[in-house]
Amino acid sequence: MTDQSDQIRPETAGRMARAIAEAGGFEAALAAGLFAKPIRLTLSEALVLGLMRQGVSKYFAVFGHGSTAIAETLRVYEHHGLVRTWQFHNEVEMAHAATALKWIYDETPAVVTSIGPGALQAMVGSLAATSNGIGVYHIYGDETTHGEGYNMQQIPKPEQGLFGRITALMGQSYVLHTPEALRDALRRGASSVFHPFKGTPFFLMMPINTQPRELDVRIDALPARPKLAPSIPADPAVFDEAAALVADTPEIVIKAGGGSRRFAAEVRRFAEAAGAAVVLSPGSTGVMPDAHAQNMHVGGTKGSISGNFAMEHARLLIVIGSRAVCQSDCSGIGYPKVDKVININADLNDVQHYNDTLALNGDIGAVLTRLTDRLEAKPAARSPAREAWLAGCVGAKARWSDFKQARFASPALYDEVWQKKVMTQPVAIKAVCDFSVETGSLKIFDAGDVQANGFQIVEDNDPFETLTETGASYMGFAVSALLASAAANSPRHAIAFTGDGSFLMNPQVLVDGVEHGVHGTIVVFDNRRMAAITSLQDAQYNIEYRTNDGVVVDYIGLARSVSGVLALDGGDSPASLRAALEKARAHQGLSLVHVPVYFGPDEIGGMGAYGSWNVGNWCETVETNYANTRI
Repeated sequence: MTDQSDQIRPETAGRMARAIAEAGGFEAALAAGLFAKPIRLTLSEALVLGLMRQGVSKYFAVFGHGSTAIAETLRVYEHHGLVRTWQFHNEVEMAHAATALKWIYDETPAVVTSIGPGALQAMVGSLAATSNGIGVYHIYGDETTHGEGYNMQQIPKPEQGLFGRITALMGQSYVLHTPEALRDALRRGASSVFHPFKGTPFFLMMPINTQPRELDVRIDALPARPKLAPSIPADPAVFDEAAALVADTPEIVIKAGGGSRRFAAEVRRFAEAAGAAVVLSPGSTGVMPDAHAQNMHVGGTKGSISGNFAMEHARLLIVIGSRAVCQSDCSGIGYPKVDKVININADLNDVQHYNDTLALNGDIGAVLTRLTDRLEAKPAARSPAREAWLAGCVGAKARWSDFKQARFASPALYDEVWQKKVMTQPVAIKAVCDFSVETGSLKIFDAGDVQANGFQIVEDNDPFETLTETGASYMGFAVSALLASAAANSPRHAIAFTGDGSFLMNPQVLVDGVEHGVHGTIVVFDNRRMAAITSLQDAQYNIEYRTNDGVVVDYIGLARSVSGVLALDGGDSPASLRAALEKARAHQGLSLVHVPVYFGPDEIGGMGAYGSWNVGNWCETVETNYANTRI
């Protein structure tokens, strides 16, 4: 009897998949010469094999009429154990999960959707990947190439290649109008997805009628994953110049951005050799251990007393792997006394963002090592001025610590919405953070007030203890990111910190989390509003407008309606919240803990905002200051 799994094309897909499996996998088949001559394949099968050549064998999918040929190929290859596909209920959720799989676990998946709304939703979700430099393949259905009339769900406009043009705005895009162009498409895709320091989604448009088209293709001629050696500036004089600037300037601040996360050891060694204060970005907490005397914590408009002190009083700015996001450098006016900049960055645009910059362009780890070697070879005695600078920073850090402790010690406050006393957000977030550290759980923060308070509160000693998506600040990212653990080779338990608004952006994670066996916890900090924006409106215009509602949502009941989800009440104290977290952690599946939190006029209810930001009625002041800023 014929194996039904091979019915698609017994002479191609089933035969090739079986042969690869019998050879021991793709790499073994490649080494055995199985792909050393042209083979007649459909474009869909050639694409799957081409992605396997690059190590991509995991697919996140919402299939539709625009992707049935790809789906059938994946079915056959999954039957033979060569790929795996996870289905989702929403394309935005799926795009976030794919981003998280690459970001957290360094495994590159491919996202597959249909034509039209599904593709556009996945593309919108890819903003998180684009903003954070994460490379992921996105494969979308596209209109047919013969122009026989409008295809259902195409953009109804008499122009060619519109989906390819739209996706090209978000990253790199390629329309496979001609199947034989697959080699070029995958070469460009590999350059984008596996870019060494600034990956980006690669959008592959697959016209509906070209997916089943046959072509002759040599699989071993399709491009593999690129391998690039780290680079540093060729002229040694620039390192001498940088070392001299460090030696001659006592008041130094290092801004360690998200690009510094993979080089925590090098950053710490350099900071200690330079005698510099280190200010973190929201996405780089843990690059310096929390208690390290030179770690000033986050800086910017939602920074810290100590981080902003260092930014405001430094004379030399050393940027490491930062792209100078508006909130992180106070819209360009965060360093009012700085007159010289050393920028260590791989990206040519980011490395020259500021004026008066000595640009050390290249691999951050290699550049830091070379520069630190110079500083340590001729160590300068700590001058009184440098000691005074670091002492002033340490004093500011002590004030920030006192500020935090006052908020963590706050009792429950009466809330008008809840009509009872509930925990403040700092108290509740701190309780979950402490539990995460004790249990080794990854902390993933969603956008909004939870995220902003969160990166002020976390006390990380490693850069991979927390993931906060501040690039796009995409509501619903954290809960969706939990799904990545279902596809990871070595999954770790994670806790998604989310507000009520962010959770409602992607509640279908409850279904998909159970379906795919996620072991993780969602903590919903519920203040029945978009608190980050309400606070901003209050600060700017002294009144809230349309950032809350009067609809009561039973999140525990909602979660319990999905079979397999453990839903718990977090209560109104750190003790009750911890008890709920312990039950959630013990549950071998997906859990949700609901925590009512305070919102109101009492300043003890939040961590506060510091610095300047070019938004609303602050714009004129910030722009005036920026016009007078030299760097």
